Amino acid sequence: MEYKKIRAIISGGGTGGHIFPALSIANKLKELNPETEILFVGALGRMEMEKVPAAGYKIEGLDISGLQRSLDPANLKLPFKVIGSVIKAGRIIKEFKPDIAIGVGGYASAPLLWSAQRRGIPTLIQEQNGFAGLANKVLGKKAGKICVAYEGMERFFPADKIVMSGNPIRKEIVPATEQSRAEAYAFYGLDPQKKTILVVGGSLGCRTLNESMKKWILDGCPQGEDVQVLWQCGKYYKNEIDAFCQDKNIPSILHTDFIARMDLAYAAADLIISRSGASSVSEICAAHKAAVFVPSPNVTEDHQTHNAMALVRKDAGVLVKDAQAVQTLMDTAMTLVHDEQRIRQIEANVAPLELTQAAMIIAENVYELIG
Repeated sequence: MEYKKIRAIISGGGTGGHIFPALSIANKLKELNPETEILFVGALGRMEMEKVPAAGYKIEGLDISGLQRSLDPANLKLPFKVIGSVIKAGRIIKEFKPDIAIGVGGYASAPLLWSAQRRGIPTLIQEQNGFAGLANKVLGKKAGKICVAYEGMERFFPADKIVMSGNPIRKEIVPATEQSRAEAYAFYGLDPQKKTILVVGGSLGCRTLNESMKKWILDGCPQGEDVQVLWQCGKYYKNEIDAFCQDKNIPSILHTDFIARMDLAYAAADLIISRSGASSVSEICAAHKAAVFVPSPNVTEDHQTHNAMALVRKDAGVLVKDAQAVQTLMDTAMTLVHDEQRIRQIEANVAPLELTQAAMIIAENVYELIG
């Protein structure tokens, strides 16, 4: 296939789970043809407005937000924001003249793709979760391709448009080697003789995991004599966790607000405790790691539970409900991390689920749609 120069708009964001796949797709398109022009469209005030320019791409912002679940007066502004975003999306499309519009989920994705479809521009949806949201289900009817990461997505989309691509992930996430484990131990100052648990919950999804860790520490870290924990507590909670840990004697627990070298964190881990956002699940599969998933209850359509259950049903992961996590999560993790046979079994079951060529598969389908 000839990878000619194209003009592509990539829309969406809101969380790292949307932004990292979007950047992976953009990077792959630029790799196939460096002259390709890419414009991102995100939501004003969301993290994509910072992360995308930092990655070297131009981004336009729409004044769009989601419907608040509570009786929030901000909901009254939503119809006007939607109308304004559709108008601005149309203006962006008219000026940029894209060959294709790619939606990765998030507030900005819907108005941009809807505007592109109205103008006859080919559209591709990258649905990261195992349960499709309402906007993507509606947009999927006119999309040219829907790239998915889970089986059974014909419940939501026309079967003939579905492509099993997997979720694009950071290319450095690979199964650990003896060399990468040694590098990881040195980088984080970990003891190679101890079992290592990685606790990671995303930027704002850390609260329940943090509370579970705090209870475990207050209880005296039961079963943790030979265990060390690398704990991402989240930027929002960093000061609180700093204060909590200040007078505690817990040398085997390293907490930080953000883990930059996630590849090394995965390499060091014997067990991962994680939320089950789509990107997190995909990276855990690519790293061939055993994980205890705690799906966030604060997401649309409870899609994190669907993501986790896709692995649990294949005995490739363990699930602890958010409401039960503070009481049971660390007990579950401690029992599992000391059961090496069970860890090996989960690792063997999760390995075949990795889909590491997602960005390339999506890029090839972009070119196919453009023709």
